[in-house]
Amino acid sequence: MTNNAGASRLFESAGLGPLSLPNRLVMAPLTRNRAADDGVPTPLMATYYAQRASAGLIIAEATTPNAVGQTYADIPALHTSDHVAGWRRVTDAVREAGGRMFVQLQHGGRVGHPDTSGLVPVAPSPVALPEEIHTAGGRRASVVPRELTVDEIRSTVADFAAAARRAVDAGFEGVEVHAANGYLIHQFLAKNTNLRTDTYGGTVAHRIRFAVEVVQAVADAIGPERVGVRISPGVGVNGIEEGDTDSIYPALVAALADRGLAYLHVVFADPEQPLFQQIRKAWPGALIANPVLGWGGPLPADGGREAGERLLAAGADLISFGRGFLANPDLVERLRRGAPLNAVRDEYLMYTGGETGYTDYPTLRAPALASA
Repeated sequence: MTNNAGASRLFESAGLGPLSLPNRLVMAPLTRNRAADDGVPTPLMATYYAQRASAGLIIAEATTPNAVGQTYADIPALHTSDHVAGWRRVTDAVREAGGRMFVQLQHGGRVGHPDTSGLVPVAPSPVALPEEIHTAGGRRASVVPRELTVDEIRSTVADFAAAARRAVDAGFEGVEVHAANGYLIHQFLAKNTNLRTDTYGGTVAHRIRFAVEVVQAVADAIGPERVGVRISPGVGVNGIEEGDTDSIYPALVAALADRGLAYLHVVFADPEQPLFQQIRKAWPGALIANPVLGWGGPLPADGGREAGERLLAAGADLISFGRGFLANPDLVERLRRGAPLNAVRDEYLMYTGGETGYTDYPTLRAPALASA
């Protein structure tokens, strides 16, 4: 590792719409299951995010825009005034610490369970998740989702827009529409989860329609400069098989390119991959790239700095890290100084409440305890 901060663009300031970011490091959205059981963010969440306010931008964890979109237990939401008040405590704490926040809006689609939400999940088609799902009562067999009607699709689009307005009321600078990782919007994109024969299924042009309608509705609600979109080309999590990845994403990017959005966020970006290069060439605005750092294994010794620098050289504007920020509240400082990283305590990633593995990771300045 190098201690020469001047050699890296990661630590340069950058613009993102109306925002001025102090560095190009983005904290990626990370589900942590620390909200109350009604989806209201907790004071502990305010501590967690404020600890990580040195990131150029924080994208807060996946947050559901309506009740049926809930994925797992203790996931935050943005469909009531209590949710807004809870998130306002978080954004106030981050702003006081000098940070900036977007929030990710995520509808789980078929990734949900009646034991969690009290509702049968909905999806483009009645195709069940091919694996068990974690609920508050333990792992359960997934249920067959109910196919959304066209009227329900329109209502869901409106729910995303309403959640975006609530996000601004809660103090967020903007929202990220989650169109990745096997959740509802991704389910519309993929062939194996979208078996529809109407104008929301079949051809690529029809399968990207829901994503485009959601993004446009959110942009109309709060302004396109406040809206980002996350995609995961070729990523098969949550049982997704896109079928025609190289056709879907050029079409989706082209459909969104002229809408003045804040950014496009690409998951597991590989600068050598032709599709990434094609997306970068076609996307006219800011591109956030999330590097491949060996999911399931330990983080690289440099915390992903070299991978991030390679992506910047390949045209990315900002670099997002997930596990690095999870275990290192002061990741920006550690990367700048070439300091050792805290190891991720995997058993506390999800499904475990409390401070342990959440707000108690040490910093360089407070090696014994990082929590407020």
